[in-house]
Amino acid sequence: MRRLRVEGRRRKAEGSQEETEAIHIIDRFGLPSAFCLLLSAFCLLPSAFFLTGCGKRRPPLPPAERVPQRTELLSGAQRGNQVILSWPAPRLNAPDSSVQSVRRIDVYRVAERPDDPLPLTEQEFGERATLIGSVVADTILQATDTLSYTDTLTLTGPVRLRYAVRYVNAAGQRAAFSNFLLIVPATTVSLPPTLAEVTNPTESVVRLRWQPPPANVDGSTPVNLLGYNVYRTDRSQQESSQAPLNPAPINATEFDDQTFRFGEQHEYVVRAVSLGTEGAQVESLNSNAVSITPRDTFPPSAPSGLSINAAPRRVSIFFAANPERDVAGYNVFRSTDPDLPKNEWRKLTRELLARTTFYDDAVEPGTKYFYYLTAVDTAGNESQPSEVVSDTVP
Repeated sequence: MRRLRVEGRRRKAEGSQEETEAIHIIDRFGLPSAFCLLLSAFCLLPSAFFLTGCGKRRPPLPPAERVPQRTELLSGAQRGNQVILSWPAPRLNAPDSSVQSVRRIDVYRVAERPDDPLPLTEQEFGERATLIGSVVADTILQATDTLSYTDTLTLTGPVRLRYAVRYVNAAGQRAAFSNFLLIVPATTVSLPPTLAEVTNPTESVVRLRWQPPPANVDGSTPVNLLGYNVYRTDRSQQESSQAPLNPAPINATEFDDQTFRFGEQHEYVVRAVSLGTEGAQVESLNSNAVSITPRDTFPPSAPSGLSINAAPRRVSIFFAANPERDVAGYNVFRSTDPDLPKNEWRKLTRELLARTTFYDDAVEPGTKYFYYLTAVDTAGNESQPSEVVSDTVP
């Protein structure tokens, strides 16, 4: 307690000294000026950091973005005498009044010597780049997953191409460049093959045949040819799949597609594969496209492995399941006259039988019954009759 009283008297004395100094300042400068000096001195004290009226420092705010979004996912590849660029389409596209709108995408290219230094700043790229084309607003607004741009080349000698794209908003403001895509195009690439029309697909394959390319894109021979890749577009797709049907380039000039679907429209193209720069594989442009919608006109095989067992008031028939994957079910026919034409036998199944057993309860004792089956697929094709089995009801 004594210590607290001493501390209180000390603070009171200090307060009196501060009041005396304040009076001297007022006498010297006058009330308004003295007030400003006192206020400035007070804000310099450590205790001023706890007061809100003395210019509290706040963390800096990030600069407002004044240009549209950019992409860092530019990719591409050579195909024939073209470089096809692609990148994700903007997920959200703001209205024209927003700086985040994307109303044009400019495509830039720099041609370099293959041994030029790889590092290049954005400023250096901008000074050296040539604007080679643009993706217009309608294409951007209608895009779903990706956007693309095709640069057609004149292949004359070794060169390294550096690409970038730049988004432009409705006010004409340009975003930063995208990532740089570097490609050293091969100068000798095969022309595409010529695909023949597809006719008479079998039950299990659609067979494609084509003519080899006559020369390279620059007219030179022999053809720079490693093999072929086959691509298929289904009706539900917008463009050919980026993965070929074949796991490795094909050396022959024909291919059997065993993954087709009956009733589905398929469009096929073939690309020649050439040896590119540093051992890379470079595809040609697409061949002519051939479209086909295979129709299932192939009946399943006749049911087999039939066995029969007659018991009082019931005949049981057992058989093996058909090997075809598209079999929808089976029909069961009966007759008491084995010499009767098959189309005159009585059909016992109102609907297709989905199992591989059948029980006939509409039988009479002492009567011998004859049976045969047919298989029906999902397209409605019916097989030939199976073997005939018979038994007498006890």
